[in-house]
Amino acid sequence: MVQTPSKMLTLEEFLQLPETKPPHEYIDGQIIPKPMPQGKHSAIQGELVPTINHIVKPQRIARAFPELRCTFGGRSTVPDIAVFLWSKIPREENGEIANTFSIAPDWTIEILSPDQSQTKVTKNILHCLKYGDQMGWLIDPAEQTVFVYRPKQETEVFDEPDVLVPVPSFVSELHLTIKDLFAWLLD
Repeated sequence: MVQTPSKMLTLEEFLQLPETKPPHEYIDGQIIPKPMPQGKHSAIQGELVPTINHIVKPQRIARAFPELRCTFGGRSTVPDIAVFLWSKIPREENGEIANTFSIAPDWTIEILSPDQSQTKVTKNILHCLKYGDQMGWLIDPAEQTVFVYRPKQETEVFDEPDVLVPVPSFVSELHLTIKDLFAWLLD
């Protein structure tokens, strides 16, 4: 569902609105509600964030954030998981993580919900790649498939159980097969 206010809002006006649950995204002048996550989506997201952080956070390589608003390139979206290199995480003067992230993640992960448009999610991933994202994943729980997007490369599809899903070089220690990823739906 797309909300079209009587007066089109600018990105700056949109960012002044109070946050909602589920969050809304600002794409091409439209305010679009993000679907509320359901069971499979939540299970995968809930396992994947700490799995990534367990590898990259102790060494201050990167950090994975669930449902973080990222505003750049004329859009304001909320990827299911946004992973930022440690050196690029916006910080306040006292060193704390800032509330506003005005840059593209280094790795964007989206988990498709049953009523969500795969086209819309793919467009968000491609937008991130255009602005510096190293990789995007689109996880489809219903098909037990992961689509991997990289800048200026052909999309790859992973659905064989024992195949390792590619990850960005900064998290090369993460070895996750399709079977491992979707086994989280059984736990």
